[in-house]
Amino acid sequence: MARHPELLIPASSLEVLKVAVIFGADAVYIGGEAFGLRAKAKNFSMDEMREGIAFAHEHDVKVYVTANILAHNNDLAGVRAYFEELKEIGPDGLIIADPAIFEIAGEVCPEIERHISTQANNTNYGTYNFWYKLGATRVVTARELSLEEIKEIRANIPDDLEIETFIHGAMCISYSGRCLLSNYLVGRDANQGACTHPCRWKYSIVEETRPGEYMPVFENERGTYIFNSKDLCMIEHIPEILDAGVDSLKIEGRMKTALYVATVARTYRKAIDDYQKDPELYKKNMPWYLEQISNCTYRQFTTGFFFGKPDETSQIYDSNTYVKEYTYLGIIGEERDGTYRIEQRNKFSVGETIEVMKPNGDNIEVTVKRILTEDGAPQESAPHPKQVLYVDLGIQVDEYDILRRQE
Repeated sequence: MARHPELLIPASSLEVLKVAVIFGADAVYIGGEAFGLRAKAKNFSMDEMREGIAFAHEHDVKVYVTANILAHNNDLAGVRAYFEELKEIGPDGLIIADPAIFEIAGEVCPEIERHISTQANNTNYGTYNFWYKLGATRVVTARELSLEEIKEIRANIPDDLEIETFIHGAMCISYSGRCLLSNYLVGRDANQGACTHPCRWKYSIVEETRPGEYMPVFENERGTYIFNSKDLCMIEHIPEILDAGVDSLKIEGRMKTALYVATVARTYRKAIDDYQKDPELYKKNMPWYLEQISNCTYRQFTTGFFFGKPDETSQIYDSNTYVKEYTYLGIIGEERDGTYRIEQRNKFSVGETIEVMKPNGDNIEVTVKRILTEDGAPQESAPHPKQVLYVDLGIQVDEYDILRRQE
């Protein structure tokens, strides 16, 4: 059967969820305040979750909630209480890694779909069928799988069991995210949601019988970057992903800004739609997708494990710098006398040229005409983060359009 691919976008907050919905997500995934694997993401209170799910459902977008920690004994009672609350709110799915949590969800809220997280290391079709028999409707592939292996899984599982696969974003360096570095070095457990990304820090290697002598592992003046994996990007390989039988194309990034989410959602949305309309159109628009996707902060790109095992080019050896081409300024809110409400995220000034980024793919250059405080007093610039301001851009814009500045 022809499968309609779902574009699944992360959201770190209610504001970002709304942006994801407007900029092209078919579904979003979010974390509540408990039992998800991003303890430092802002995450959603129950009220925000309720509002976010209502907003998404008004736009025919689904919402999945992560509950993918690997639980310890003292987590279980809390998980049960948490699912009792979620039952009332009604997300479309729960993303779960732990068998105990999976069973509790089945008992407490059987009407909510259960999806098996990448954290459960789903590397073969037997595992998929195991979870299917227990009631899972979707399994997320381990990141270590090639497209060939995914295709083989698709051929050996029921048609109605969905495959979800990460196609863009940061890659853990350990086996599907099961990492002890954070726990060991800073006492914060990655498998309990508190990862501090120590795999991105600077390291040098010394062999124990040669103290003080650095090993020449692509050494330079800033240390060695043996752990610094590139970001995954499959924008050039949508046909292969769909051909392998993937149902849900997942973007990583529950810690990312609204600008990042809007950029990635909009680009993949258009790429998928173009390809389904006409593969030639997809090929023709490739330069646009590549330009757009490089507009947000990223590390350098790789295709991960999809085309076989990664080699030495999958790591960044020379520097740890993020590449940053645009600065996020704010999201357009309600209109007031020809000005628009924004909550300022980075400094900008009257007279400056900035861009309005629209969900349909347009980027419109505008000059900032006026900046007013909430009380209507004029300001020359917007230096205070999170300050609520009203801006006049000389043109009409829409709610949820994003303001950014090219660097």
